[in-house]
Amino acid sequence: MPDKIRILLAKAGLDGHDRGIKVIAAAFRDAGFEVIYTGLRQTPEAIAEAALQEDVDAVGVSILSGAHMTLFPLIKRAMDDRRCGDIILFGGGIMSEEEIADLQGRGIDRLFGPGTSTNDIVAYIKEAVAKKRKAEKIM
Repeated sequence: MPDKIRILLAKAGLDGHDRGIKVIAAAFRDAGFEVIYTGLRQTPEAIAEAALQEDVDAVGVSILSGAHMTLFPLIKRAMDDRRCGDIILFGGGIMSEEEIADLQGRGIDRLFGPGTSTNDIVAYIKEAVAKKRKAEKIM
């Protein structure tokens, strides 16, 4: 891959549990990604604006507060409003299979549950970014 993958990680809403996202940030950094972490208690608009300003390949959001059915769609809408809705949006948290299917139907690319290997998440992002970059070259 010619360019380093740039990834934005965020914690949305009032969720104050950031241990997991810091583990993911370290895994992405160790895999050679450029990682930007926004910190705690970000609004959907702030996350979308940071994604646009930082020109990232993907946005990862960790939500453990139970507000994932509200926050993920709001983040996706904020990204679409800023015309950066084509950036890969993925996340993690405690969600049912039905909720995951619903959110993926609304444009969230991939959602990971507790216990997912960081290697699996890194591999997914590498593959998703490679596909996106290849598609952009064809256009």
